[in-house]
Amino acid sequence: MNATRVPVVSVRTVGSDAIALELRSPDGFDARPGQFVKLSATVDGEEVSRFYTVSSSHITETFETTLTIDPTGTFGPYLSSLEEGDTIGVAGPFGNAYYEDEEQTLIVAGGPGVGPAVGIGERTLADGGETAVVYVDEDPIHEDRLSALSEQGGTVIVVSDVAALPAAIEEATAGGEPQSFVYGFAGFLDAATDALVGAGVDAEAAKLENFGPAPEE
Repeated sequence: MNATRVPVVSVRTVGSDAIALELRSPDGFDARPGQFVKLSATVDGEEVSRFYTVSSSHITETFETTLTIDPTGTFGPYLSSLEEGDTIGVAGPFGNAYYEDEEQTLIVAGGPGVGPAVGIGERTLADGGETAVVYVDEDPIHEDRLSALSEQGGTVIVVSDVAALPAAIEEATAGGEPQSFVYGFAGFLDAATDALVGAGVDAEAAKLENFGPAPEE
């Protein structure tokens, strides 16, 4: 799929070394929270592209992605330096680990995986469903959206270590049978899948999106 160049609407800091990048939606763009897009640009004379997950609850004239910035990387620092009116290539959406009108959702997220987590949680509540977000991060991202999600009736549990995941997931599900989603880097996905099993959740039915190796890996 060819990229469409679209303007940047805003670049917002949402945590330490983390930004929410809001872009103008391409014509005909129809994505669900949890799908991902391919962003591309020319950086220092070289064409560079990366995949980022949609963190908007709804797609309107704009959409948002959330990403952490590796200061030693190439594309992340470039994206964080963009300003309103700059343009970037967008292709997609892609992926099958996304919200499909489930009445009850459980989203387990690590690091920038909180972006699709809050998008799915917000959309679930807006559609009249129930949602729970279990998020692992020592320095949480999107704290404002997590707080709002909790105030609107969602269950939000933030822990600092994956060892706390099984108990947190068990608390979040509380006997329900939600559709589970897992978003994060490769090592986190392994830990989160084990935690789902440990909490009695059907891990085989989970929708998983692997962000690849963490920057420090």
